[in-house]
Amino acid sequence: MSARPSPKEKPVSPAWPYLTAEMPAVPARFKQRGEDFVVEEVPLYHPCGEGDHTYVAIEKEGLTTRRAVLDIARALGVPPSSIGVAGQKDARGIARQLLSVERVEPSRIRSLALPGIRILDVARHRTKLRVGWLRGNRFAVRLREVPTTCVGEVRAVLDLLARRGVPNYFGAQRFGMRGDTWEVGRSLLAGDFASAEASIVGRPLEGDPVPVRRARELAAARRYREAAAAWPREYADCARLCRALEAADGDPRRAIFRLDRSALSLYVSAYQAWLFNRVLARRVPGIDRLLPGDIAVCHRSGLCSLVLDTASEEPRAGRFEISPTGPMVGFAMSKPEGEAGVVEATILADAGCSPDALPRSGPLACVGGRRPLRFRAEELGAECGTDAFGPYLELRFALPPGSYATALLREICKGELRETFADQVDA
Repeated sequence: MSARPSPKEKPVSPAWPYLTAEMPAVPARFKQRGEDFVVEEVPLYHPCGEGDHTYVAIEKEGLTTRRAVLDIARALGVPPSSIGVAGQKDARGIARQLLSVERVEPSRIRSLALPGIRILDVARHRTKLRVGWLRGNRFAVRLREVPTTCVGEVRAVLDLLARRGVPNYFGAQRFGMRGDTWEVGRSLLAGDFASAEASIVGRPLEGDPVPVRRARELAAARRYREAAAAWPREYADCARLCRALEAADGDPRRAIFRLDRSALSLYVSAYQAWLFNRVLARRVPGIDRLLPGDIAVCHRSGLCSLVLDTASEEPRAGRFEISPTGPMVGFAMSKPEGEAGVVEATILADAGCSPDALPRSGPLACVGGRRPLRFRAEELGAECGTDAFGPYLELRFALPPGSYATALLREICKGELRETFADQVDA
């Protein structure tokens, strides 16, 4: 049984500052249908043709990479941990990406017929695919209801972003449907497991899809067994937590630590992403300039180093060879010094975060690292067209791993970019 409410709209991203704030906003809608948002991974290498792992090129629509992995694992009778991915893609739109499956004959995989998943190709390889093992992603995005007079403005924004870089914000999808997964992560790290439980499975809201609201109401009433059965299938972690709460007599700490380590890691990484976005928001106006004491990343090698002489390194930043970085908080994170260090430390302190106090082991461990404050978008193009659904402006671009297409789109449209979608929830 499905509940399919009428299409809804939501802003694409929170109101973080824009690099292109001085340029006009271009009103548009996107993701009105799957074909309006297509992403294709650019692999780091191609399978060699032999080995214990089968590389699978899939095209998926209407489900996340995590959901696709679970469905494929169930169909093949293998644990999800035996399936490797290079990147995570969300549910809306069409995504073409690689997976690897250990010790399963290619012929079995080729014969799979699963809803929302199409097998494009299979080939053997010697090693499992790991997160981050891709060159980047290519996008084709069709924006609807764009005024024809705005095409020149769109190209002007793309020119500026090509020169100065795109603010490397984590996109709204990193923070979940409600935008609150970072709060769950903060609660977990603070030891406030009751608040974490309430955010994950409780606190029903008027805007929740009907089956989700019903499950949240049951969980909030501590009717965990009924709540577990009420969650739609794509909310597997919520159902799992409700079952754990039932088994743990409602003890949120005991129940939460029965969740998969990967699920807990998603909440912690969302908190890290939120803190990074806060630092980036402060630095956006000078995103292509270095501050004394910055830790800069070399885009070619990926290596980070402390900037000792800002004046001598500025030309390299101007050529997009290096960029300043922001924090992915953790006990092993390198810290900037000087002016850059003061800016970063102040923002983290204001948010109540002390990187040195974060867990060093266990399911909530935060190793930490650095992330570029900007990224380079390549193969940029904007063309008008018309299809069976009407006129559109198609944007094409290629982005490095870990960056978000919405970070580029929001610079074009500002707060005028609306995502139209129809929730499809299996009850």
